[in-house]
Amino acid sequence: MPGDPQDSSRPVTLAVIGCGQRGQNYAEYALKYPTKCRVVAMAEPRPKTREIFAKAHRVDATLVFNTWEELLSASADTIKTVGRRLADAVIVAVHDHAHREVTEACAAQGYHVLCEKPMATSIDDCLRMEKAVRDAGVIFGMGHVLRYSPYTKALTAVVRSGELGELVNVTHLEPVGHYHFAHSYVRGHWAREEDASFSLMTKSCQRSAEPRFTHKHCSDIDVLCYWLTPATPTRVSSFGSLNHFRKEKKPEKAGNATRCLDCPMEAECPYSGKKIYLNPVSRGNVHWPASTIVDGIPDIENITDALKTGPYGQCVYESNNDVCDNQVVNIEFSSGATVSFTMVAFTDLICDRQTRLHFTHGEIVGNMSSFTVTNFRTNHTTRHHPASEGGGHGGGDTGLIRTFVEAVRAGDQKILDTDASEVLRSHLTVFAAEASRREGRVVDCTDFEAAVRSGNVA
Repeated sequence: MPGDPQDSSRPVTLAVIGCGQRGQNYAEYALKYPTKCRVVAMAEPRPKTREIFAKAHRVDATLVFNTWEELLSASADTIKTVGRRLADAVIVAVHDHAHREVTEACAAQGYHVLCEKPMATSIDDCLRMEKAVRDAGVIFGMGHVLRYSPYTKALTAVVRSGELGELVNVTHLEPVGHYHFAHSYVRGHWAREEDASFSLMTKSCQRSAEPRFTHKHCSDIDVLCYWLTPATPTRVSSFGSLNHFRKEKKPEKAGNATRCLDCPMEAECPYSGKKIYLNPVSRGNVHWPASTIVDGIPDIENITDALKTGPYGQCVYESNNDVCDNQVVNIEFSSGATVSFTMVAFTDLICDRQTRLHFTHGEIVGNMSSFTVTNFRTNHTTRHHPASEGGGHGGGDTGLIRTFVEAVRAGDQKILDTDASEVLRSHLTVFAAEASRREGRVVDCTDFEAAVRSGNVA
């Protein structure tokens, strides 16, 4: 049965669907700890990426598939003939718009599911995913890696201890990074809402191990709600826009150039594709972000070709993008606590969130690598430097996949300290914030959820 404890004498087996940066990051745990888990099947449409991943994990050729549909078709055959699936669990690391379809199909076959964030890009898909997982009774993990990094776990322990009194206010800044934003949200997969989702849900959802913390804002909202539990969001407001990356902001000196390699001011442009991709590769850096724009290992030839012919070489002022490059979200909680969350593209920092938590008897100030705790009652300040255990996002990737594997082995959803219903609720807060931004009103979260569940909100 899907929820039954797994035999502890063997590693948990995984099928990875989508073997790009995020799939690779999660699967790396299997290479480091082969007695804990092992990748036994995979699905990836890109030939070179598929070959590299299969070789790294020594996946049998009969279990290497081009598409997730092929993988699940083969799985259906093995269920019918030998009474078991190809693996114990799946990692779903496909593009955001496909999360619901893949997760539904996997859950229906009894697979435990670790899904990269966001849950889905529409309210209806989120509702359907939550129902599919609940009906199947499988373990469900969401790629909210912020919860599982050593930094967040240490900070959360202080919040939960009560030593600083009641949490009253949080101010949270997400500095996306100027060239990082250009990579993912001007030129990249998340540049247009029509092709992905609105900015607040998908912002900075890079499939990268290089920046230490992923930027999907659903993950930020999730961890903010996590810190304030058991209080729940009651009202939300939001403001934001696409301020800079528009044609009318294009420098006159750039003239009619539409590509970086043809631009007369390329050398002085902070968003130059040559600076972001080609120059690092010419110095031997074949990692993020260059690794995300070609199939296989980046080199001068394939990166140059990508800049000449693909979206990553387009002028940022001539690109087909429409998502916000700055946004603020304000949330009121049932406890009376308030949260202010700011996302901005125009920063030197990349992903190093800046957070201040204000309590009735103290304060925490953190930057995603260390934090200080000031106790007003004792007038004493301590600095905490949680040690990262390695892996992407300050150890959050490792922490999440390890916890997911443990939950699958034990057949216990509680080990993940969340479930599909809680994930759904935090996503609904994000959707409510976007409704506020678009409609220019304060949104009542209870009314919004009621409308969503009755089918009155698209």
